[in-house]
Amino acid sequence: MSRSDQRRAAVVALYQHDVTGRPVTELIPRDASHLTLGLIEGVEEHQDELDGVIERHSQGWTLDRIAALERNIMRVALLELLHRTDVPMEVAIDEAVEAAKELCSAEAPAFVNGILGAAAREHARA
Repeated sequence: MSRSDQRRAAVVALYQHDVTGRPVTELIPRDASHLTLGLIEGVEEHQDELDGVIERHSQGWTLDRIAALERNIMRVALLELLHRTDVPMEVAIDEAVEAAKELCSAEAPAFVNGILGAAAREHARA
């Protein structure tokens, strides 16, 4: 399974958790990779921080107005961008934009790219 597919598996489990309220442990695929599990656990651990970054850069949008799928795509990307040194910023952003192209509305990729780009610039200055 490619790293892109493993990221998407994490996004889907986190999305289902957001939408259904079911425990994420019930939604993780049985054959989930270590990467998928690590991304899910990392998002859960850092969710308040990740959501704060999303809200800070989504001008005029509150977190609850952002579609759950887009929100979770950005959470996974931000986790990689802020907390994983093995993933270049450009890769985290590109993977998120590609996932948004595949899974979301036509406007989503630009929205995701804008928020993640602003977060990456902020992180680089810190």
